[in-house]
Amino acid sequence: MIKVNPYKDSDLGKKEQVTKMFDTISGEYDGLNRVISFGIDIKWRKKVVDIVKATNPENILDIATGTGDLAINLAETSAKKIIGLDISSGMLDVGKQKIKAKKLDQKIDMVIGDSENMPFDDNTFDAITVAFGVRNFETLENGLKDILRVLKPGGIFVILETSVPTKFPFKQGYQFHSKVILPTVGKLFSKDKTAYKYLSESANAFPYGEALNNILRKIGFSNVTDMPQTFGVATIYKAFKK
Repeated sequence: MIKVNPYKDSDLGKKEQVTKMFDTISGEYDGLNRVISFGIDIKWRKKVVDIVKATNPENILDIATGTGDLAINLAETSAKKIIGLDISSGMLDVGKQKIKAKKLDQKIDMVIGDSENMPFDDNTFDAITVAFGVRNFETLENGLKDILRVLKPGGIFVILETSVPTKFPFKQGYQFHSKVILPTVGKLFSKDKTAYKYLSESANAFPYGEALNNILRKIGFSNVTDMPQTFGVATIYKAFKK
């Protein structure tokens, strides 16, 4: 897997670079995300919620929660407690404001932490989700191992992540969108001119479909399945802990 970092000339590790990048763009992230994805990401998140809801979880961990969109959506499940974890305090601050406005602060806790070394006991959560975050892990396998550790036996793990369409003309359309539109929007409207270039490059370099399924199986997850969304521009992965 090719390693892609936000800042090519930085001496910081990927984790520190990602934290710095998301802290910088936290205030604009939600608005630009809706523009860049044409709002389709809302529909994808709803599918993740439906998958999790079917398992009737009591507690849920949403990793790389960012500004809390998925954590807020997950409040409609049976869960009594939802924790949103992220390494960016800037993103969490935006999320906390959204959660307070929706009067969900009794149900959702926003916690700062490293997804590859989480501050939770083994076998803690009934369900774990991560939307558009696994490609930002410094070491993918370490993050997935820690997710498996804190997931209860029989618990569900759901990933929503970008993927690359393989069929004409969606493949060509995706490449144009990721290599031209996304970086251009970032340059025009973002405080961090390289952030959206990184988001595009990391999406293109990240393993998807059967490649990611196999990594999940190697880590120890079972019943791994993938469900491509919107011609393959994103994929939902579902896996369980034995």
